[in-house]
Amino acid sequence: MSIAKRSARRPAAAPGPRRRFGQHFLEPAWAKKLVTAIAPVPSDCFVEVGPGRGALTAALASHAAHVVAIEIDRDLAAGLSGRGLGRTTIVVGDVLKTDLRDLGRRARHDQPHGRLRLAGNLPFNISSPVLFRMLAAQRDGGLFHDATVMLQREVADRLIAQPGTRGYGPLAIMAAVQADTARLLSLPPGAFRPMPRVRSAVVGLTFRPSPVEIPDYALFEALVRRLFQHRRKMLANALAPFSEDVGVGAAEWLDRANLDGRRRPETLQLAELARLASVLEAVPERAVL
Repeated sequence: MSIAKRSARRPAAAPGPRRRFGQHFLEPAWAKKLVTAIAPVPSDCFVEVGPGRGALTAALASHAAHVVAIEIDRDLAAGLSGRGLGRTTIVVGDVLKTDLRDLGRRARHDQPHGRLRLAGNLPFNISSPVLFRMLAAQRDGGLFHDATVMLQREVADRLIAQPGTRGYGPLAIMAAVQADTARLLSLPPGAFRPMPRVRSAVVGLTFRPSPVEIPDYALFEALVRRLFQHRRKMLANALAPFSEDVGVGAAEWLDRANLDGRRRPETLQLAELARLASVLEAVPERAVL
């Protein structure tokens, strides 16, 4: 009598991290802490950026109506799809080349009146471009109720920075135009596998109408970026390199905006930056910044 031996199949190993994508996977214990900070309700719909191996994806899906997760790594996306997570759609794509509004529509397909929220463990190498893209999408259509993002601590510091502090600059300013920001969690390197060499933080952005009037956001952002290339110079000197290009001298520009030219760009409040931009908006034939 012969006995047939059954070969035990081991589950396929999860794909390893790829350096070119800046991958560091969140540990499940920290995913639970993050979900507690996010506080989803059953009617919430999520767009998740960079789900990786799905620790946060699975945790969110168990509390929310629907999660649409966009992953650039095809192997990781296939692994997530193969898990058959309920109330979850996996999209293969580059978030920097994808229409966030389309992802939002897909997330709210079965829950049109639920809150649309964004979450993600943003890769260190593209976190700032992703944030600026998210902010632009929010300005265009009031897309999200809020966003909760894991970032390298240095980027998190810049996102929540206040005037007069070291990290204050274009990222904090453009976020402040449309959101209240707050640090929710600090994460040690051990919260991820493989462990990064830097510490991380979770920042929450709660979107709201702008507290200042900015008719031309493209002009405002261009001005802020140019101005903060000279953040430690006095305003009169910081504006000089491009004041003539836009058709108004630095002294006149500052006088119209009621600003002291001896101040530095890093001290300017949002309303003061908006006044600087409003002077340019009034110049009929200004050059493009």
